Amino acid sequence: MDFVLHFFHSMWSFFIVISVIVFSHEFGHYIVAKWCGVKITAFSLGFGKELIGWNDKSGTRWKIAMLPFGGYVKMFGDASAASTADADALEQMSEADKNLTFHFKPLHKKAAIVAAGPVANFILTIVIFTYFIMTVGLPSAEPLVGEVMPDSPAAVAGLVSGDRILKINEDKVNSFNDIPYLVATNLGTPVTLLVQRKDKEFSVVLTPKEVEDDDGLGNKIKHPVIGIKSTDIKYHDVGFFKALDESVHRTYMICESTLRVIGQMVTGKRGAGDLKGPVGIAQLSGQATGKDFHTALWLIAMLSANLGLVNLFPIPVLDGGHLAYYAAEAMSGRPMAQKVQDYGFRVGFVILFALMSFTILNDLQKLL
Repeated sequence: MDFVLHFFHSMWSFFIVISVIVFSHEFGHYIVAKWCGVKITAFSLGFGKELIGWNDKSGTRWKIAMLPFGGYVKMFGDASAASTADADALEQMSEADKNLTFHFKPLHKKAAIVAAGPVANFILTIVIFTYFIMTVGLPSAEPLVGEVMPDSPAAVAGLVSGDRILKINEDKVNSFNDIPYLVATNLGTPVTLLVQRKDKEFSVVLTPKEVEDDDGLGNKIKHPVIGIKSTDIKYHDVGFFKALDESVHRTYMICESTLRVIGQMVTGKRGAGDLKGPVGIAQLSGQATGKDFHTALWLIAMLSANLGLVNLFPIPVLDGGHLAYYAAEAMSGRPMAQKVQDYGFRVGFVILFALMSFTILNDLQKLL
């Protein structure tokens, strides 16, 4: 009975978390398309059979579908949810209808509509982080060493309490919170720290040590550390623009760290076991919503930033693939051949299907 209750809690939590992220993404496409004069025929959360739906005054069908693994905005003249053109319908359109169609819009408007989805995801992450900072306060996390853990890489390198970390490799350290992000991808790789001690600056080289910790939701995760703790963290009230600036910085750091991790997976420096698919995300969603509201919001912010980033990858079917086609069109002065685009979309579907299958199997192996 407990297993059944846990399963339904995870599924419901997954639906809520994913719906917020997907709605944000698709609403980005929707609102910019409306600004550009494109008629929207459907806005769907999920795929497959419609469960609930209604029409608004402009004729858009808003609906919730059976499979909560994404969503789409279908525009006038689209043949499918993937925004592929209905060639026969486009040929028979009047000039008035063409003005309402995405496929006849200028290149810069089409690019803006496509890019708006990932941008909306980044905005959602920034909004959530700004909310946290405005309500909880901004931690006074100067990059100062408060405590050095015994037998840690930092202790071996000679760091002491009071040292200020100025740089890690070539990256400037603005706050203590930057340090975990900057060492997170250094798996057995030495890093160079620029350290200030009183009025002197010097460099030390150390290799982060991989440790296993609790992620706060009851899961064990491995990550590299250098073995230092911050001084006592105090939270300060800050203005909106300071909170916004910090939120943008944190979102950038998440994306940069994710890119480094993906690069390590591609080059074989890191295993792909950390990748999570729908099952893993459902488990995290259930854990987060079962803990408290802020934890669920934090998970939404992290997933939203990563969804926005991944969608910009130049893989056909993803937004980044469409943008790559538009970039090629801008450089050559003519659209890419339809057969080439169709072939690219097929390849993109195969890549996404293979990745989805791998992550699902990976999630199930961890559960069994």
